[in-house]
Amino acid sequence: MTAGPGKALEDLNARITTCRACARLVAWREEVAADPPKRFRGEAYWARPLPGFGDVEARILVAGLAPAAHGGNRTGRVFTGDRSADWLFAAMYRAGLANQPTSVHLGDGLTLRDAFVSAVVRCAPPQNKPTPAERDECIPYLARELELLPRTRVLVCLGSFAWDGTLRALRVAGVETPRPKPRFGHRAEASAGDYTLLGSFHPSQQNTFTGKLTEEMLDGVFERAKELADERP
Repeated sequence: MTAGPGKALEDLNARITTCRACARLVAWREEVAADPPKRFRGEAYWARPLPGFGDVEARILVAGLAPAAHGGNRTGRVFTGDRSADWLFAAMYRAGLANQPTSVHLGDGLTLRDAFVSAVVRCAPPQNKPTPAERDECIPYLARELELLPRTRVLVCLGSFAWDGTLRALRVAGVETPRPKPRFGHRAEASAGDYTLLGSFHPSQQNTFTGKLTEEMLDGVFERAKELADERP
């Protein structure tokens, strides 16, 4: 169900992958590609912005922070080729949202069912820290993806940056968001128009190695996402 996105999504993806709006991010994504660590030496890096991917009929969208310098920036697919991907897609597989538990490279056969994966910022940022200006430059891409995914109703936000960025994207898309801004937390929920936001700690090594996020906790997020998708019209 991941094949053949609509023409509008294809056009959006073309705009995203050719974007050079943020000079700092352009320089960084190309710099790390030109001088990769030894374990990736000799690989051809994508070194461009990344569009979202998945089922165009998805009811669940997963939003992350940004591609990893040697993950998506290397492989050409968001949440692919790093430890965060290992955790995310294993959980999505257990939830029946992915056909396999791994996401290692573009041609690995991964397809998503009822899910679409994206990010607030589309280029790998230095130290995984985009600036507010870089975030705001990218927000319209996520807003447009939401407009082009008509069945999406549940937004799983991986981390506080994704939570805040998704709320901003909804406002850009013309969706009324709650005031005051709902606070992020693991399993936090907030309604905005036809959408429900569902928070999750990010599956970064900082969280998974320390036990802040466990497999059971991440499984619980996706089980709740499926419940919410069934509740929404």
